[in-house]
Amino acid sequence: MSAAEIPTATKPFFRRKKSCPFTGPNAPDIDWKDTRTLGRFISERGKMVPSRITNVSMKKQRELSTAVKRARQMALLPYVRHDSDDRR
Repeated sequence: MSAAEIPTATKPFFRRKKSCPFTGPNAPDIDWKDTRTLGRFISERGKMVPSRITNVSMKKQRELSTAVKRARQMALLPYVRHDSDDRR
């Protein structure tokens, strides 16, 4: 057997278990008045970041979306963020 035919033992890719930032003993509550916490889950364009990226559970993602919508309705958060460079 040559060196090219010998199978090499590679380590499997290690995936860290994702945990929801709103669950646990010291987790913050989802509140529509807390714009700093809600701002972490909104993109630069004003869109909500999906839960597969932010690791928020399904139940908390629904609460988060309701809180963001309420904050937008009360004019605490913008619906759309315009950049001065992006305008045509």
